[in-house]
Amino acid sequence: MRKILKFMGLGAVALLFAADPAFSQTDTVALTLKDAWDIALSKSLTVMVADKEIEKTGYEKKGAYANLFPNVSFSGSYQRTIKKQTMVMKMGEMSQKISMGTDNNISGGFSASMPLVNVALWRSLDISGKSVDLAVEQARQSRQDLINQVEQAFYTCLLASDLCNVYKENYSNAEENFRQTKAKYESGRVAKYDMIRAEVNMQNAEPNVYDSQNNLMLALWQLKALMGINLNTNIKCVGSLSDYTYQMQQIVMAADTIDLSENSTIRQLDIQEDILDKTYRMQMAQYYPTLAATAQYNWISMSNNLKIFHYDWNPYSVAALSLQIPIFSGLQRLNNVRQVKVQQEQLSLQKENARRGLVVAAKQSLNSLETALKQYKAAKATVEGAQTGYDIAKKMYEVGRATILEVNDAQLALLQSKLNLSQAIHSYLTAKSSLDLILGIDRTEKEQFGKVNYR
Repeated sequence: MRKILKFMGLGAVALLFAADPAFSQTDTVALTLKDAWDIALSKSLTVMVADKEIEKTGYEKKGAYANLFPNVSFSGSYQRTIKKQTMVMKMGEMSQKISMGTDNNISGGFSASMPLVNVALWRSLDISGKSVDLAVEQARQSRQDLINQVEQAFYTCLLASDLCNVYKENYSNAEENFRQTKAKYESGRVAKYDMIRAEVNMQNAEPNVYDSQNNLMLALWQLKALMGINLNTNIKCVGSLSDYTYQMQQIVMAADTIDLSENSTIRQLDIQEDILDKTYRMQMAQYYPTLAATAQYNWISMSNNLKIFHYDWNPYSVAALSLQIPIFSGLQRLNNVRQVKVQQEQLSLQKENARRGLVVAAKQSLNSLETALKQYKAAKATVEGAQTGYDIAKKMYEVGRATILEVNDAQLALLQSKLNLSQAIHSYLTAKSSLDLILGIDRTEKEQFGKVNYR
């Protein structure tokens, strides 16, 4: 069974190498966390869509402001008289019919209109400006979500790399123990049972190496997919989890001191709240009178032929002020105002619910940070003790004062302690990344190994 598992592991790795030509390339792109952020932000389709939304709402805002300027247009018309109107004139007993009009009537001219007083229009312009702010905040959230995903995927790659190194070191230790035990057996200093135990221990360590290599490749593929680069690109994450242990510090934050002012979800709800407030004022402005100015300058010509260049064009112009006072609209305006009030109450409930959920998520992240920090301190001390115990057991076995079982137990304890140490660092970093996302911290502005100040 061990041999079967060994060949299956080797076959899986071979298939993975054959499926992705990138692993046969000699060139490897070394990426830091900052590099991964930059590449993801430049190639992410989600971020591109969000940027296009900002551009679109910007044009909508400019189009809304165009309503404040005069609207000038040119119009023309041609009318052909099929049957002229007839006017009857009576003179005593006599009557005479007179045809009125001409065969061809042509008119054309310019017209202009401009709102002078329109409170509802002014309120709608404020809403257009806030819509741009909302699109900008949504784009910011897209970037923060992407950064969080890339950061956690990067940490997962470092974890997979560290675990791969730990399993390789464990296999190397098991292989060395087997070599020494085999030499002792051949010299008659230990029983065959010890050699068999050492060989089984080595064989047990071998599949873990293949699994860790497979997990590392899968983690790298996940990171490349998030970054938006070709999966055939051969990459390597620079550093190890131990490079980030400086960040592992006690973070004390009470529930009433959690600052969510920079959280993107809360900021979007604040903007939507402001938009609804302006919408309410716009609906109330529907009760106000409106005043508009209009002007026209036209030319008209009438003729019985189609010799246009010989027509006699008669210009005329008109200027007017139009005042409109709303009186009754079937309660439409009143219902619109009530609808906006209900939307405001609904949004207020949604905002409070979102705030509570974010506070709970922040507290969970803080608890995870505290737990991971305790696990790290315990695992760090355990690794030191396990390494010392393994070294002692190995020396004692060399001089014949310990059995192979004691060496295997010490080796297993060392392996488990190193795994626990790497897992504790990874848990802390992922929890801190989630907390940064909840607090709305812009991690692209941090140095690659800079510290975050939690309020």
